[in-house]
Amino acid sequence: MSQDTRFTRLQRIQHAAYQLAPTIREIFDRAGLAPADLKTLDDLSRLPVFKKEALVDLQRRRPPFGGFLAAKDQDIVRIFVSPGPINEPQLAHDRDGCGFGTAFAAAGLGPGDRVLNTWSYHLVPAGLLLDEGLRSVGATVIPAGTGGSELQAKLAIDLGVTCICASTAFFITLAEAVEAMGHSLPGGWKVKTALLGGELGDWLGKRRRLEARYGIRTFAVYATADFGVIGFENGAQDGGYEIHQDRIVQICDPTTGVPLPQGEPGEIVVTTLTPGWPLIRFGTGDVAAATATNADGTVRRIGMLQGRVGHAVKAREIFIYPRQLEDLAIAVPGIGRAQAIVTRPQLREEITVRLSLLPDADRDAVLAAVPARFNALSRLKADRIEVVGTDELPAEAPFVVDRKDG
Repeated sequence: MSQDTRFTRLQRIQHAAYQLAPTIREIFDRAGLAPADLKTLDDLSRLPVFKKEALVDLQRRRPPFGGFLAAKDQDIVRIFVSPGPINEPQLAHDRDGCGFGTAFAAAGLGPGDRVLNTWSYHLVPAGLLLDEGLRSVGATVIPAGTGGSELQAKLAIDLGVTCICASTAFFITLAEAVEAMGHSLPGGWKVKTALLGGELGDWLGKRRRLEARYGIRTFAVYATADFGVIGFENGAQDGGYEIHQDRIVQICDPTTGVPLPQGEPGEIVVTTLTPGWPLIRFGTGDVAAATATNADGTVRRIGMLQGRVGHAVKAREIFIYPRQLEDLAIAVPGIGRAQAIVTRPQLREEITVRLSLLPDADRDAVLAAVPARFNALSRLKADRIEVVGTDELPAEAPFVVDRKDG
């Protein structure tokens, strides 16, 4: 999509929204802009980032959609209710489950596939949007919903399921239930692919192990209830996501909203290019880094998610994210858990990396490897590396702690 086409679409959508959606009109008016001014990414960046928490508050004050709806009531085919609660309209022009059809097509699904969809069909959008995306590519859907692992395992065998859509944990539960029924995997079922819900930590490693164990190919999407699909995997092996053509994505400083350079992690900020629910400069609260950009500066591809904005701590003008500490523990053999504590004893912010070690760890080797690895992951230098007992760093301990005021 060319720059002119992308921003021409944005102008057209936001012009209609300005007329119909009072909150959109207020966003532009407060910024001293009009939809016609959105000609470049710099123009778009003059609008403030709109936080998800503000949408919850607006919907309480302006029910049911917070003044964002830019469509007629008869254009709404469903109203989803996500935790918050947040009301999200699905509009009649949606034909592929808010982008899930694109994601499934990229994964190679189509006619002849029988897909067990284990995501919820109740109130939240996940189950129905996946269902519509699957049907848009010609696949057959078994609308299983959540729970009932033994029944769903039997369905997977009896109906010749070729793809499973599930959280990673529930997929494992299903596979184990199939084996408990006496079927040896991978030969005992027809499952070839699985759309798995994402996890932090060594998720790609877990997926590769599942692929080898169960003879399948896994894939993933980055989607939210607010937009549907934002990004999808397209065959690359790095676990990153290609941005959907109907989204403009920026990676922004979580505090200022200023776009960050490629490779620097920040908040994923999304503007939609579909009409009716015209969220603009919407802060998802998720953190990732851009790995490729379009000619107009918008993000073309992002890496794996690194956590949530609220869990990050700023040190020396750079955010430290939980994912970086998880990756540190994965990358350096012998580490059980890692934690970063940021303090400010005087004028300079200091970083202490605390480690709990596995029983067979080579302490000296770990201490030698951690400084460079932490620097590579965070672009920050640790002031101290401390080894603590496992009881001082339990599983529920936060990965990053802010003690600058303590």
